[in-house]
Amino acid sequence: MNNFRSKSSRLRLLALLVLAGLVLVATNARAQPALGSSRTFAVLGASTVTNTGQTLVTGDVGVSPGTAITGFPPGIVTGGTLHPGDAVAAQAHDDAALAYAGLVALPCGTNLSGTDLGGMTLGPGVYCFNSSAQLTGVLTLDAHGDANALFVFQIGSTLTTASNAAVVVINPGQGRGCAGANVFWQVGSSATLGTGI
Repeated sequence: MNNFRSKSSRLRLLALLVLAGLVLVATNARAQPALGSSRTFAVLGASTVTNTGQTLVTGDVGVSPGTAITGFPPGIVTGGTLHPGDAVAAQAHDDAALAYAGLVALPCGTNLSGTDLGGMTLGPGVYCFNSSAQLTGVLTLDAHGDANALFVFQIGSTLTTASNAAVVVINPGQGRGCAGANVFWQVGSSATLGTGI
């Protein structure tokens, strides 16, 4: 996978899940997500979406019920459209709210409170943080060859990633690439993503 695609995939994964949350059809770590209309969104916020710098976002960028999307340009959106408080963003926000509730309801498998995710290798499961979570460095997610492996991170308040932090999926199973992994982040309040992610 080239570096450009890798950074874009990681940003899409983090931003969608951090800002919006997702729903699961069932309440176990093997359930497949039902994203509804939020599936096309790489970034979906409630009040404001703010970008600084030369960010590349692949997919839709939206906000609802707020209307403010700033920083595009210099940020670039490919394969999607800006949706500042329109009907498309409103429906996606409703779907994401249901999704978020589904993630909150999953039972925690491993509590990682106080642990930096950087440098860790984790298998499929539900991981939780009582309050904030931090990622400095590389988090490796090992799907153990299972194309349906699911990784859920429940974070009570905030997620902060350092510059050049990364989430890498290995052994994704047949028919899955890095961008196709089932990795979901349920964040209580907000996320700050460092540069180069």
